[in-house]
Amino acid sequence: MTRFDRNELRRSVANRRDRAIDDLCALVRHDSLLGNETSAQNWVADRFADMGLLVERVAINVDELRDLPGFSPPVTTEYSGRENIVGIHKPKHHIGRSLILNGHIDIVPTGPVAQWRRGPFDPYVERDWLYGRGAGDMKAGIIAYCHALAALHDLGLEPAAPVILQSVVEEECTGNGALACLHAGYRADCAIIPEPFNQTLMTTQLGVMWFQLHVTGSPAHVLDTSAGSNAIEAAFGFFETLKEVEDIWNHPTHRHAAYGAHTHPVNFNLGKIEGGEWASTVPPVCSADIRVGFYPGMELSKVRETIEAVAQSAMENHPACKGAKFEITYRGFQAEGCVMDESHPMMTMIGNIHHEVTGNAIKNYASTATTDARFFQIYGNIPATCYGPKAERIHGIDERVSISSMMEVTEVLALFIADWCGVTKRDNHAA
Repeated sequence: MTRFDRNELRRSVANRRDRAIDDLCALVRHDSLLGNETSAQNWVADRFADMGLLVERVAINVDELRDLPGFSPPVTTEYSGRENIVGIHKPKHHIGRSLILNGHIDIVPTGPVAQWRRGPFDPYVERDWLYGRGAGDMKAGIIAYCHALAALHDLGLEPAAPVILQSVVEEECTGNGALACLHAGYRADCAIIPEPFNQTLMTTQLGVMWFQLHVTGSPAHVLDTSAGSNAIEAAFGFFETLKEVEDIWNHPTHRHAAYGAHTHPVNFNLGKIEGGEWASTVPPVCSADIRVGFYPGMELSKVRETIEAVAQSAMENHPACKGAKFEITYRGFQAEGCVMDESHPMMTMIGNIHHEVTGNAIKNYASTATTDARFFQIYGNIPATCYGPKAERIHGIDERVSISSMMEVTEVLALFIADWCGVTKRDNHAA
C-alpha cells in the first residue's frame, strides 16, 4: 500500500467545496419522490461513471424479496424503471478492508409548496445553508461520499480494497431498495450511511412499523347521530387507545437501556386519514395510516399483537368506537430495531477521524427513527452505522443542510476510506 499525506487529502476535499455545492444543487433539482426517482438515479449513475466506477443497476423484484427477512410489504405496485444505482471500485490487488457507502435517493412529500420561501426543488445557498427538499435527507450524504472518493483520485490515489457506492430507493417507506442490493450479493467489511445526524455516531436505532386502519361504521342522518356509528370518530378513539401504549413504552421502567437519556424516544404518528361521504351523514367509513416506533429486541409479531389488542380494546371500551369494526393491514415499514457494537474498529476509527477533523470528541446517537443500516447489521452480518452532516427541518418546510458540515463529513469519509481500505497509486482516470 501507498503512504499518503493526511493534510494533503484534507486540502483535496476542501478544494472540491464549490463542485460539491454545485453537485448537491443539481441533485436537489431532481424531484425524487416515491415513484419518480429515475432522473435523479440517472444523474447518480453518470456521476459514478465519471469517477471511473463500474456502474450496475439493481431492480426491486418483489417476488424475489417478499420471503426474505427484512422485507416490508410495498406501498406501491409500480417498479418499472425504479432501480438502485451501484458504483463499484475494484482495486488491481485487494489488500485492505472493503467498504460500502450507502445513501437513499428517495425523498418525502414537500408539504404545502406555498409555505416554502422558494420552491422545494429550486435549491439555493444562504450563508452556510443549502436549501431544498432532500438537501439534508439525504442527498448531501450521497454528494459527500462521491467527493470523498474523488478527493483521493485528485491525489492520484485509489482505495486498496473494494469500495461500493449505493444510491437506493424506498428507504423512506420500506427499505426494500437496500434489501434488493443485499440480495444481489453486495458485501463488504463494513458499511456507512451518511444520514443527516449532525456528525454523531449512530449506535442504536428503533424499529418502525407502518399499518393501515380501516374502520367500518354505519351511516345515519345527522338529525339523530346516535342512530349511526361514526367511523372517523372511531378512528380517533382507536388512536387515543394506541397512545396509551406509547406512554407505557416511553416510561423509564420500560425504556431500552440505549434510550435512557431520551425522555420520549418512541413516537406514534397518525400520519394520514380520510373518510366520510357527506357533511350531513354520519361517516360510515374511514381509513388511516399510522406509524409506530418500538425498541430493539421487540419482535415484529409482538408489536402486531399489541396493535391488534388495541383494536379489540378500543371496540369494546372506547365510547367513540361503539358499533364500529376495525380491520388492520400492514404495508410499508416492518423494520426491526438494532444495536451496533460500539467497540468495532469501524466505530472507533470514525470517532478518531471525527476528532482529527473537527477537534471535538464524537457523540454517540441512539436514533428514534429507522435507517437502512438495519439490513447490513441484522441480515448481512456487515457492521454498519450512520455518520452524516448537520441538517434542519428534514421532512419539513425549508429543509436545509449545513455546507461546512457536509464538507467535514466528506473529509472524515475520505480519511476513513484511506485508513480503512488503504490506498495505492491510481491509473489515470477522470474523477
